[in-house]
Amino acid sequence: MIGTLRNTQREVIVQSKIKKQIKNLIKDYFDESSNFKLNPKKDRVTVGYPCYDNREIERAVECLLDLRLSQGPRVEEFQNKYSEYIGTDFGVAVNSGSSANLIALAALVKSGMVKKGSEVIIPATTFTTVVSPIIQNGLIPVFVDVDRDTYNINVKEIEKAINDNTGLIMPVHTLGLSADMDSIMKLADKYNLPVLEDCCEAHGASINGKRVGSFGDISAYSFFVAHNMTTGEGGMVMTSNEKLNDLLFQLREFGRLKKYENNKGRFYYNNGELKDFDERYAFEVIGYNLRMTDVCASLGLPQLEKLDKLNDERNVIAQNYTNGLSKYSEFLQLPTAPNGYYHSFYGYPITLTKNCKFSRKGLVNYLEDNGIDTRAIMAGNLSIQPAYRDEKTKVVGDLINSNYITNNSFFIGCHPYINEDMQNHVISVFDNFFKQ
Repeated sequence: MIGTLRNTQREVIVQSKIKKQIKNLIKDYFDESSNFKLNPKKDRVTVGYPCYDNREIERAVECLLDLRLSQGPRVEEFQNKYSEYIGTDFGVAVNSGSSANLIALAALVKSGMVKKGSEVIIPATTFTTVVSPIIQNGLIPVFVDVDRDTYNINVKEIEKAINDNTGLIMPVHTLGLSADMDSIMKLADKYNLPVLEDCCEAHGASINGKRVGSFGDISAYSFFVAHNMTTGEGGMVMTSNEKLNDLLFQLREFGRLKKYENNKGRFYYNNGELKDFDERYAFEVIGYNLRMTDVCASLGLPQLEKLDKLNDERNVIAQNYTNGLSKYSEFLQLPTAPNGYYHSFYGYPITLTKNCKFSRKGLVNYLEDNGIDTRAIMAGNLSIQPAYRDEKTKVVGDLINSNYITNNSFFIGCHPYINEDMQNHVISVFDNFFKQ
C-alpha cells in the first residue's frame, strides 16, 4: 500500500513537471512563430480573426491532459464568470449562438411566457439565425425596419407592429452597437411583453455602463471564431429568471432533470408510471444535445479576461479608419454611436450615400482585389431571402432603410490583429479608389 502511494505521488510529480514543460514549449512557440500575427505584406485584411495566444492553448491542452472532453467543471466556471461579467444571475453555455437563440426561444415558449403561434418582432436587417429559430419554435417572425445610422431596430416601427398576437420583442445589437434598449424596455413594460436580446455580435457593448444582455428577460451570445471573443464554436444564454434557467439546462441536455437529489441515493425517480427509475435517464421536456465542451470553455476563460482590452483595441482601429475616411463623407456613411453607448465594433460598417456615382459592387471588388475582405451587413433584408418564401412570416412597414442597407452597405474588419501598417493600407486603398 505504501509502495503504491509512493508510486502515485511520483507519477503526479512527473506529470506536473511534464505539464510545465509543455506550457513553456507552447509559450516559446508563440514567442517565436509568426503564424499568429498577420503580415501586411502577404496577408489579407480579414473581417475576423482568432485573437488568442499561448494562454488559450495552454488551458485547452491542460483540459485534454486532464481527460476533460465533454461538458464539465470548466464549462461551469465559464458560465459563472461570463454571467458575472454581463450582469445576469445565470448563464447556460451551448455549442453555438444559433443554438443559444434556439433554446432561449424554446424556454420562453415552454415556460408560458410566449404563446406558440404568436409573433416575434425582429429587425428586418439581421442574420438568418435570428429568424430560423423563431420558425423552428412554432412562432411567427415579424420584420420591421431599422435605423440607417445605427443598423438597429427602429423603436417606432416596433410599436407599430405590436398587436394582440405579439408574444416577444427580439432586438439585435448589430455589429457591436446596442439597440435603444431603454426605449425598447419601456415599450415592453407598456405592453407587458418579454424581451430576448440577440447579443451574438456585441460582447462587451453597453449603455451607460450597463452591458447588453442584461436588459431583457433573456439574451443570447455567440463565441464563433470571428467574434470579439471566441471558443472556436460556442454560445451562451443569459438570464436572471430561475425558471428559464432551469428550462435552459434541460433543453440543452436531452430534456433530462436539471438537478439530482444526492441525498436520495440512486434510482429514486417516481412519477406514477416510472417507479424507482434512474433519475439520470428521466426526461421531463423535449430537448436537444447542444452542450459546450470543456475544451471550448477553456479557450473562453482567458478570452473573457482579455475582452475589454480587445474591444478597446477595436475602437482604436475603428477611430483610425474614421479619421482616414471622413474626407469621403459625401459618399460614405461611417459608423457612429449615441452618447453613453460603448460600441464593441464586431465590424466596421460603411454605407454608400445617395451622392455616390459608383456602386457598392465596384468599391468592394476594388477592396477585395487589394487584399481587404468585405461582407454584407449580415443577410440584408431577410424578408426577401429565399429561405423564407414559403414560411409564415409578416412584414410591417415599407422597410425602406433595410432595403437601402441591403443594396448599399458592407463592413470591413477591425479586429486587434490588424496592425498599424494594415490600417494604413486600408485607408490608402480607399484613397486610390477615389483617385480613379
